[in-house]
Amino acid sequence: MSTVNSRVKPASIISDFKEITKIRLSVSVVFSALAGYLLGAIEVDLYTLVLLAFGGYFMVGASNAFNQIIEKDLDALMDRTKNRPVPAGRMSVRSAFIIATIFTILGITVLYIINERTAMYGAISIFLYTCVYTPLKTKTPLAVFVGAIPGAIPFMLGWVAARNDFGIEPGTLFALQFFWQFPHFWAIGWFLYDDYEKGGFYMLPTRKRDKGTAVQTIMYTIWTVLISIVPVFGVTGDLKLSIVAAIIVFALGLVMLYYAFELFKKRTAKAAKQLMLSSVSYITLLQIVYVVDKFIR
Repeated sequence: MSTVNSRVKPASIISDFKEITKIRLSVSVVFSALAGYLLGAIEVDLYTLVLLAFGGYFMVGASNAFNQIIEKDLDALMDRTKNRPVPAGRMSVRSAFIIATIFTILGITVLYIINERTAMYGAISIFLYTCVYTPLKTKTPLAVFVGAIPGAIPFMLGWVAARNDFGIEPGTLFALQFFWQFPHFWAIGWFLYDDYEKGGFYMLPTRKRDKGTAVQTIMYTIWTVLISIVPVFGVTGDLKLSIVAAIIVFALGLVMLYYAFELFKKRTAKAAKQLMLSSVSYITLLQIVYVVDKFIR
């Protein structure tokens, strides 16, 4: 790995590698993909699960590395990103590009071994995140809409990996995580508003921390909660949900909705952070409930 300082400790190299691929985010994405697979699998195949985990990690890691290359100058302006490997000078653009390229090739190849559709959606995700979402972030708040597409792919990707087909079931999983992206990222954009402003990023729908943004956050949260219980009505093919599970999922959604209303009432960074944390808990617990419900129903 090429760096500015030739005396680099192995621990630093590992830390920078984890940072350039955003390992925590990658793990959460892999979790979503595995949940989708378990929901779609008629018989769980451990080999496919392992391939999906590695392919998903490579896919997200590649997107994040490309993103940090493109935004290196802007990242240097923001407190939360200025210590990333590339803007801090611990990793060269060339090294980051090599990692991103290798991860892209590995990700698509591994997903292709599962089936062609899974590889195709993985490639679409990398392309949209890198070539469309990232450049749009400094130009229009609609970037969040574009970014929500690759952000919503992993959950449905798991189902496609299991069935090699795209229908109402993965479409529902996609819609659920797609609408969830908006309150989640608007909450982040709200409490990190000042830092984003340094880099020229305007992630909120009105470009301001105002009533309009708060209202839209509530509306998209409501859509998320409603979509999450649709499978209980038996209209989503093989994707089903028991009444008990639907009640639990709905209750989890009400907690998230509560924090969305709190943001509307208080319009503070603290309220936005609470909404963000509740949104992470919501999507994680929802996926667990969906999977557990399938296997005990």
